[in-house]
Amino acid sequence: MKEIRGELFVSLVLIALLGIVFNPWNTAMPDFMIMSLLLGLVVIFTVFAVFVWRENHGDEREVFHRHFADRIGYLAGSAFLLLAIVVEELNHALDRWLVAALAVMVLGKVAGLIYGKRKL
Repeated sequence: MKEIRGELFVSLVLIALLGIVFNPWNTAMPDFMIMSLLLGLVVIFTVFAVFVWRENHGDEREVFHRHFADRIGYLAGSAFLLLAIVVEELNHALDRWLVAALAVMVLGKVAGLIYGKRKL
């Protein structure tokens, strides 16, 4: 449990910040400046969590667990984006960002596979 405390903390903070920005029940109506600062904080924290946060590698079992978690995350994200695309298309209001996000995920996976086969 000690090994995942950092990842769990970063994930919970990111989800909390995204929930505040999303504001689904319109409980808070901040002005433009506060909303801009909050959105900037979410972007900075997300960049930190995705690109800067270091993963500690252990033995082969730990690497396997990390790869398994990455695969589940990729599959869950892809499935959710695909479901969102289908629902939005049925409502005749498809957002281009959903399609772009799914395409970037697939292209990133393919690029990673190609890089791994050539360089590793």
